[in-house]
Amino acid sequence: MRRFIINVNGKSYDVSVEEVDAAASAPVATPAPAAAPAAPAAQPKAEAPAAPSVSASVAEGTKIEAPMPGTILEVRVHVGDTVKEGDVLFVLEAMKLENELAAPCAGTVASVNTAKGTVVNAGDILGVIG
Repeated sequence: MRRFIINVNGKSYDVSVEEVDAAASAPVATPAPAAAPAAPAAQPKAEAPAAPSVSASVAEGTKIEAPMPGTILEVRVHVGDTVKEGDVLFVLEAMKLENELAAPCAGTVASVNTAKGTVVNAGDILGVIG
């Protein structure tokens, strides 16, 4: 068993890792009893409200994907809105910069799959223009 100190968001955690043979599925990491604060359990709860899905499914059409990981600062369209090519649909904050995500084509907004405050990854579908 090997011990490591792992820093996550400025907090240090003392973890023990057990090495297993190649036939096992994956190594198992368990936190040491003295370093198991309640903060890691609270962190996913803090992100859960920030990730609501405005549309239950992805509609057919041109998908607008997040070009990089970040946080949605603004959603400037709603389902049913008519947009022109180049209209700003979303504002994404990434690395302290605000990025305006524009419509790649003209059409009607078929779905909006994100909301203000949502943390997104590169490739996540933010909306669809039909």
